Amino acid sequence: MKKLFTIVLLSFLTLLAANSQNPHVKRNQLNAGIGLSGWGIPVYAGLDFGIHRDVSFGIEGSFRSYNQNYTGSKYNSSITGLSGNVNYHFNRILEIPSNWDFYAGLNLGYYFWTTPSDYPGTGSSGLGLGAQIGGRYYINDRFGLNLEVGGGNAFSEGKFGISYIF
Repeated sequence: MKKLFTIVLLSFLTLLAANSQNPHVKRNQLNAGIGLSGWGIPVYAGLDFGIHRDVSFGIEGSFRSYNQNYTGSKYNSSITGLSGNVNYHFNRILEIPSNWDFYAGLNLGYYFWTTPSDYPGTGSSGLGLGAQIGGRYYINDRFGLNLEVGGGNAFSEGKFGISYIF
């Protein structure tokens, strides 16, 4: 766990340093919202950093808690996730207006599944790989709404929320 945290922290700091030196950097932003999942309603927060005018790298944390009736008993479980993503933004090549942002990419994350010690069902922590397609509509120069669908990872049905450009 310490190694994973150290790797994520060093990656984040490296991107911040690289970001300040690249004149063609896309916007940096904070994203937050809720997702759709078969295991509760996840909440998420993340940061996206422009590393090229058409490419961004992001980190994201998520949490969800859910109750399950299993073999006549109620169990409360939770899933906490930490993931990174890389997206390609299509605005320049498709000549999309700047108040829109359409992207697609891949994500890789680790999920900590917590269940009661007497839970007889299945559920485990692990590494997940997924893909996403999404879009944002910017209401003004700083705030936007986002919608993303994907598969194979934490938000397999999708997520929506707000974005703040900084």
